[in-house]
Amino acid sequence: MMQRADLVAAAGDSIAIGSKSFRFASQLFDEPTRERSWLLYSWCRACDDITDGQTLGHDATTPANPGERLDFVREKTATALAGEKTGLVPFDALGMVAAECAIHPDLPAHHLAGFARDAAGWQPESEEDLLSYCYQVAGAVGVMMAQVMGVPAQDSDTLDRASDLGLAFQLANIARDVVEDARVGRCYLPRQWLTEEGIDRIDPDDEAQREKLARLARRLATHADLYRMSARVGAARLPMRSRWAVLSAARIYGAIAEKARDFGATAWDRRITVSKREKLWHVARALVDCFSAPPEMDRRNLWTRPALG
Repeated sequence: MMQRADLVAAAGDSIAIGSKSFRFASQLFDEPTRERSWLLYSWCRACDDITDGQTLGHDATTPANPGERLDFVREKTATALAGEKTGLVPFDALGMVAAECAIHPDLPAHHLAGFARDAAGWQPESEEDLLSYCYQVAGAVGVMMAQVMGVPAQDSDTLDRASDLGLAFQLANIARDVVEDARVGRCYLPRQWLTEEGIDRIDPDDEAQREKLARLARRLATHADLYRMSARVGAARLPMRSRWAVLSAARIYGAIAEKARDFGATAWDRRITVSKREKLWHVARALVDCFSAPPEMDRRNLWTRPALG
């Protein structure tokens, strides 16, 4: 049976390959929070890889047995949350961090609901559908991360704003990956949005669609701006090092959304990345943000996560 230190080390290895941006920002946490964030990430990464048929976040395919893969993930997750060992690092890591931080069991279930949509070949019809999916695959993780950082379960507003940051991250990812997703038969742009642009189906090789898709990417980026602004209010309530890490991640992922918006029709000619030099700049700017008052942001007009049971 792996000891805690071994689970943390294995989780750290997976995050180093699977998400360089998150690994970069996580170095700013104090050691206990950093370790717990890696344990949680290990499970999130494994769920994504198993259900998507990819390797550490790369080379997604359309697996032949999505239902079986999802059932496997659900079974191992339930076992881990019940306090039992699975013998698999990501799931045992989840069991450990869930016990240490009293993570609500609805949250992993909400996260897996997003993978169930993917397994079913789902596409959002409306903006509401889009935002609920963004919550499932990223907002729920934001709420779990907030609990890892010590936010109590009764502080619903701060947890809502943690969810908002996850939504901002996922909206940026969708904008960046519109064409790449289309190549594997996926589309996360609402059908209503596509209809407004006169697009029936995204053709990744149709250059004539690119300007229309660029308008939708700008729409996604504008939404991401709002949710990221809301998240800054919640981040201001965190301990200093956690605040710095969260604001750094917000700036780094914000840069992805900004590039998707600024590059226009050329946004998908190459994968959008944020260089190490740019990340260092965003980390420095985030440190300044830590000592600045957050924007006044009433989130009552924003989409809100479902209540926990």
